[in-house]
Amino acid sequence: MMKDNYTGQPNGRDVKTSPCSRAFQAFRSAFEDGDTTDFLALAAEEFHFSIPLPYDDWKDKQVGKQRFKELVSFEREVLRVKLTPLIVLYDLHVGVVVFQAEGTLNKQPYRNELTVVFEFEGDQIKSFKEFVGMPLKSYEN
Repeated sequence: MMKDNYTGQPNGRDVKTSPCSRAFQAFRSAFEDGDTTDFLALAAEEFHFSIPLPYDDWKDKQVGKQRFKELVSFEREVLRVKLTPLIVLYDLHVGVVVFQAEGTLNKQPYRNELTVVFEFEGDQIKSFKEFVGMPLKSYEN
């Protein structure tokens, strides 16, 4: 696995433009700004994801780009965060980003450490799975 803070060019590829870096930047833009354009452009046709939300509608595997848009919309109703990558590891097929989320949840201070694991098909995101450091019991007050 390569780390994104590596300054060389492994296998002739600039690490700053790795699929993992592009995926996380697009992921970050979606959740920070609500702009899903870049993320959806990177997502494969058979894209799917899993997230640890405490609601029945979100517990199983989620499929499709439209469902991702719905996730971003849903989360941005109650969650305003800035995402800061802490560790980025990847190879040709998988990327792992440990990141800090800091902001507000239901207008209350929120801070958590999370991990997202991207699975790639070439330069496209085939799937992602998110893991939360501090489980959320509910998005409600």
